[in-house]
Amino acid sequence: SLQNNDGFNFVCQMPNDRKLPLSFSSLEETIVEEKEKKRATWGNDIEFLMSCIAMSVGLGNVWRFPFTAYENGGGAFLIPYIFVLFVVGKPFYYLEMIMGQFTSSSSVKIWSAVPGFRGVGWAQTYSIVAVGTYYCSLMSISLFYLAKSFSSQLPWSTCLEEWGDSCINSSSVDNIIVRHNTTVVLMRSSAELYFTKTVLKEKENIDDGVGLPNWKLTVCLLIVWGCICGLIARGVKSSGKAAYFLAIFPYIVMICLLIRAVTLEGAVNGIVFFIKPDFKKLFEADVWYAAVTQCFFSLSVCFGGVVMYSSHNNFNHNIYRDVIVVTTLDTLTSLLAGFTIFGMLGNLAHELGTDDISSVVRSGTGLAFISYPDAIAKFNVLPQLFSVLFFLMLYVLGIGSAVACIGAINTIICDQFPTWKYWYVVIGTAVIGFLAGNLYCTPGGQFILGLVDFYAGSFIIFFSAALEMIGIFWIYGLENFLDDVEYMLQRRPSIYWRICWAVVTPLLLTGILIYTLINLKPLTYGNIPYPSTAHVAGWTLFTFGVLQIPFWMFYKILSKRNLGLHEVITHVH
Repeated sequence: SLQNNDGFNFVCQMPNDRKLPLSFSSLEETIVEEKEKKRATWGNDIEFLMSCIAMSVGLGNVWRFPFTAYENGGGAFLIPYIFVLFVVGKPFYYLEMIMGQFTSSSSVKIWSAVPGFRGVGWAQTYSIVAVGTYYCSLMSISLFYLAKSFSSQLPWSTCLEEWGDSCINSSSVDNIIVRHNTTVVLMRSSAELYFTKTVLKEKENIDDGVGLPNWKLTVCLLIVWGCICGLIARGVKSSGKAAYFLAIFPYIVMICLLIRAVTLEGAVNGIVFFIKPDFKKLFEADVWYAAVTQCFFSLSVCFGGVVMYSSHNNFNHNIYRDVIVVTTLDTLTSLLAGFTIFGMLGNLAHELGTDDISSVVRSGTGLAFISYPDAIAKFNVLPQLFSVLFFLMLYVLGIGSAVACIGAINTIICDQFPTWKYWYVVIGTAVIGFLAGNLYCTPGGQFILGLVDFYAGSFIIFFSAALEMIGIFWIYGLENFLDDVEYMLQRRPSIYWRICWAVVTPLLLTGILIYTLINLKPLTYGNIPYPSTAHVAGWTLFTFGVLQIPFWMFYKILSKRNLGLHEVITHVH
């Protein structure tokens, strides 16, 4: 055997097509030896690439990026976003692909390299579980709208009597005068009321409780989890085959919708509004924070999916090429979605007789389930067809990301408990995920979603991302890491990757994290502040996730009391 200066024991006699995993504890080595179960690999390199595209190109590109760009300087936002993509997004994507491929392990077990930081992997797992449950609930809403799009008349295009006189038909353009009236604030489109009153059945006050799930959304949620189970039933063997459709189909639909969007009257104004730069925004720290968070959600880094997918590669697979392709395509997709969405919104503003496109823009779920249905209801030609295409695209995009998210959870469980049957884990995860997802199908579901997303999702992911960089490159060591990459890929990462990994990325993430904590603003839902009890619940969620990091570090210290603190944290068994 060959031992290098970082403590790794490499067995030279192993065939080239076998991986040389990081050293594990004696208990883990015993289990691996007893099982002698070879990790499944992709059918071919294209399956892996398509799976990564399907995972990274998701709902965040379609409804999160356009609004985030508009809110943070329009075209000027592309400057910090592209900069962040090069110094945070690409380095993180490359790092996680390397760690997954080198170790053939999940996002928890890779921390055998730095045992004291294993809590970072568990904190990320906690966030993956939180995000996975509500992500599927959003897909159930997409599926509900998809089913309703086959109606002879789009149900959100006209008002119902019980909605009162303040409702205006989304399919009508006769409300132009009303829009200029002093009562404009009181008027709400039928698309908005359909989403809040019929689909979500929201209550007037967020203090009125959660309520019971909408059975129609529950049925849709059951179908969503059924699809996910079917796609991951045989691991990468089944999900890899589906990746061709999951990756390619959304682009076909998006191009069709873009062609339709740019041919609509007023669409150019919407696109210009989207890309018009406001350079003053570049000097605001909030814009840079938004660029980093958008990059994280857009690429799906720190959610375990990248590590999980790359862990099924052959040891010498050229992941460098895949990193460049996926990260570049992800950015182009975000721009494509932005042109499409704002082209539609430009037409909507034109039909309503207003030049203020910001008045028809909504964020998050509102953009997907209110603004777009409102715009599409005004189409004179085949509104049902374009509605079907749009919500089918949303559903397929969601499935691609959800398969990676749930697959990462299953891989973590199977790596920790190798004697458990994979199929049992899949069923167990689906049942628990379905039951938890019903919480978001209630009248107060979107309120809870915002709380969970902020405290248990993005906040913890950002925190663990900074520690991930510090743990690998400052504790384990940049030179040790570069040696491992050279051993695996027969090439040493360039100076660009070294500077980003060792200096720029960890310092930038740490700085933004500190800034966020100092300038933390109270969470709101539709401009309504959350009650104090909700914030207590949110901070409890956050604390439980973050405490995984010191808990596992102290556990390691107690289990290795004969070693010094530095040896415990960095010791590779």
